[in-house]
Amino acid sequence: MRRVAFLTSGGDCQALNATMRGVAKTLYNADPDTQIIGILEGYKGLMYEKYVEMKPLDFSGILTEGGTILGSSRQPFKNMRKPDANGMDKVAAMVNTYHKLNLDCLVILGGNGTQKSANMLREEGLNVVGLPKTIDNDIWGTDMTFGFQSAVDIATTAIDCIHTTAYSHGRVFIVEVMGHKVGWLTLHAGIAGGADVILIPEIPYDIDAVVQAIQKRTDAGKRFSILAVAEGAISKEDALLTKKERKAKLKNNPYPSVSYKIGAEIEERTGQEIRITVPGHTQRGGSPCAYDRVIASRLGAAAAQLILEEKYGYMVGFKNREIIPIPLEEVAGKLKMVDPDSSIIREAKNLGISFGV
Repeated sequence: MRRVAFLTSGGDCQALNATMRGVAKTLYNADPDTQIIGILEGYKGLMYEKYVEMKPLDFSGILTEGGTILGSSRQPFKNMRKPDANGMDKVAAMVNTYHKLNLDCLVILGGNGTQKSANMLREEGLNVVGLPKTIDNDIWGTDMTFGFQSAVDIATTAIDCIHTTAYSHGRVFIVEVMGHKVGWLTLHAGIAGGADVILIPEIPYDIDAVVQAIQKRTDAGKRFSILAVAEGAISKEDALLTKKERKAKLKNNPYPSVSYKIGAEIEERTGQEIRITVPGHTQRGGSPCAYDRVIASRLGAAAAQLILEEKYGYMVGFKNREIIPIPLEEVAGKLKMVDPDSSIIREAKNLGISFGV
């Protein structure tokens, strides 16, 4: 009889439940006596022994349900080795909970920080299997993360809905898409939504080039322009600053986000009306799309197979349309960035999309 625990950590997204369902169904089908424990509120639950015993019926009807039935929390990796407010050793507490529950494996679903912590627990001697969750699609070693395509669909819908009002009023609209460090979500939603300008963190923008792209459309008789801007988009000037200098500059920044700054600069240079739309956390919510349900089910089933074969210390990834195990130590601490010289960027430019350069 196997005892396996599930843990979802970091920001929530679509298909977390679908992925846990994939793991559970595969384990139950192989061994109906499998016991599954749900760790509540992410790593916090593992630290403070917050968990529930789960049954097969708990995984029924959750394929289409967004969020996570276990709850989540953000526990930054950089603070994992720091004692809590009461002086408790967090890592030791997590290891203790694992052994107290007599677990054979801990299945951890999360993004980059979550996978770093998963690898840390592996180094502590725990049997761990990771699953790649994030709407940012920035986990190294996998072509796709579950949650990404659902978020792309939502962000694309937001851009689609802007088109009619942008045309009606002849305005420049900026749609701010999630993504602090990488631009995959903005890039895909921008292309799918027909954005005229796409600004992502990996390609620092020149505001003059952005204005030029908008003016070119105006001169061609186009009534409107739409910009898809990642929340982590950065100007060429700011990209030259050190991280400390950028933080200091942000303290005196009068704008709520980079989109408002860009909007003000465009309005000042062109005199055109600018409107900002921020879909925000709607991009994380709702039911997973069909693509995510399929990939989540496949990833979950593959994770369960690793457990059945007692192959631990891996994250299950998606490469070249195949599901593969990737050693956690190869994944931890790496970001999958958009390559400015990649074919998707070249093709977007060929379509006439400006990246502000």
